[in-house]
Amino acid sequence: MNMMSASIRSEVPAYSPSDNECRLFELAWSKRLPLLLKGPTGCGKTRFVRHMAARLGLPLTTVSCHDDLAAADLTGRYLLKGGDTVWVDGPLTRSVRHGGICYLDEVVEARKDVAVVLHPLTDDRRVLPLERTGEELAAPPSFMLVVSYNPGYQNLLKALKPSTRQRFVAIEFDFLPREREIDVVSEESGLAADCVAPLVDLARRFRALDGQDVEEGVSTRLLVYCAGLVEAGMPLREAVRAAMIEPLTDEKDVRAALIEVAEAVLPAR
Repeated sequence: MNMMSASIRSEVPAYSPSDNECRLFELAWSKRLPLLLKGPTGCGKTRFVRHMAARLGLPLTTVSCHDDLAAADLTGRYLLKGGDTVWVDGPLTRSVRHGGICYLDEVVEARKDVAVVLHPLTDDRRVLPLERTGEELAAPPSFMLVVSYNPGYQNLLKALKPSTRQRFVAIEFDFLPREREIDVVSEESGLAADCVAPLVDLARRFRALDGQDVEEGVSTRLLVYCAGLVEAGMPLREAVRAAMIEPLTDEKDVRAALIEVAEAVLPAR
């Protein structure tokens, strides 16, 4: 193991596996297979990718996809520099040239031309054509494409096409079981497990409303934020409102209903 790899491995982000996802990731990387991560927002998909990149000693490039993200933002473009026009690689092109993991988070949020760029990288060719430069880059063995999306938060205009999904090996993520989520939130926030337990119970109640009164349930990320505020001295109900209720909705009646649920679940004052 070289010194760079040893350094990366010594800083592996903590991650609590729920099944065989770590082994599957390693096998996908060794077989040069692209990987699709499916699951709700804030359930640990990004942490998992960071964990595996460090565990394998691979550089990681993360792109947070959004409505305006176009293929050229990933591949690169010509820019003016000092009076000259020069080609500047985008994050995907840099990863293909030099190896490592390129992670496209919430890939369905990107513009449709992004999928067209990804297709040649997700079959046996493993190439990235750059029409503007006339290059066709062959991905090295160390390159891996990983994408994620939340299948529960889509509409017909932002669904991942079957023809694209079937180019990937896929792992489905969900929130951890109650006891394990308590342990993870306690470890991440520093708040005692017995104090975290009612927060997790409340989050599970809110998640039961997913798709009804609220668009998405409380993420484990928000639970960690909430527990961190409590650990820092904020009163429990203030922390719950700031980190678990306000981020979920802007509707006054829904917010009032969530506060009612919180009062029923949280310990007495």
